[in-house]
Amino acid sequence: MAILEVENVSKDLGDFALRDISFKLDEGYIMGFIGPNGAGKTTTIKIIMNLMKKDKGKVRLFGLDYKGHELEIKNRIGFVFDENYYYEELTIKEMKKIIAPFYSNWDEDVFNDYIKKFSLPLNRKIKDLSKGMKMKFSLAVALSHNAELLVMDEPTSGLDPIVRDELLDILSEFIQNENRAVFFSTHITSDLDKIADYITFINEGRILFSSTKEELWDNYVLVKGDKALLDGKLKNSMVGFRENRFGFTGIGFYEKIMALELKDRLVLEKPTLEDIMLYFGRRGDNV
Repeated sequence: MAILEVENVSKDLGDFALRDISFKLDEGYIMGFIGPNGAGKTTTIKIIMNLMKKDKGKVRLFGLDYKGHELEIKNRIGFVFDENYYYEELTIKEMKKIIAPFYSNWDEDVFNDYIKKFSLPLNRKIKDLSKGMKMKFSLAVALSHNAELLVMDEPTSGLDPIVRDELLDILSEFIQNENRAVFFSTHITSDLDKIADYITFINEGRILFSSTKEELWDNYVLVKGDKALLDGKLKNSMVGFRENRFGFTGIGFYEKIMALELKDRLVLEKPTLEDIMLYFGRRGDNV
């Protein structure tokens, strides 16, 4: 069953626009939402959360539209954002007392378990928390009302590797319940290499692809070689590439590359998500 469906959504902001974006996230999976800064990730999330009105298209969560179902939908979503939206002068304990009544399924025992697990000081003011502690508090809140979908906007940005690994472990544990899903926007693609099932790539307000990681590895290959090999056929087999004085490196379409006679003179490797994002972003420059 689809927990999140975005269908032909557009939004014109004057100097930027989302253009007919579509993708779907089924329960039981983690979707990584990637793209360069300014690509439209946060705008898309604001529309998904109904914090910004779309110009056209459809957004459905749990099969429901926001019209007439907003409270029900938001009661089933947990939010973790990069920015702090809490009252800085309040303590964790005081902030929790404000938040909890908004959720019909709030579980005080679960919240207290996460406070202990994350070693969060209940009586410390929000403004005095480290970035990692603020993220953990947001996550504790998101996980304490039996959320079925976690929506996360750059949650690991600025965190040290140890805290990031802790977060990824928690998400892996969360998704063990197959009725749940995670929508995870980030520019740290190595995190998604570890845990994501699906990858959706947005650039300049358009979705370039939305597929499983396995499909990406099957469809694309990292290609390296001498510049002298860059003939028309090879260039037409590439998504994008970059030249330097030693040769070239880029992302190629696997089947097209394997059909070339010169493939044995190329170095072929499995690409990382960072490789794919880099060269998809350059595709207009080189091919």
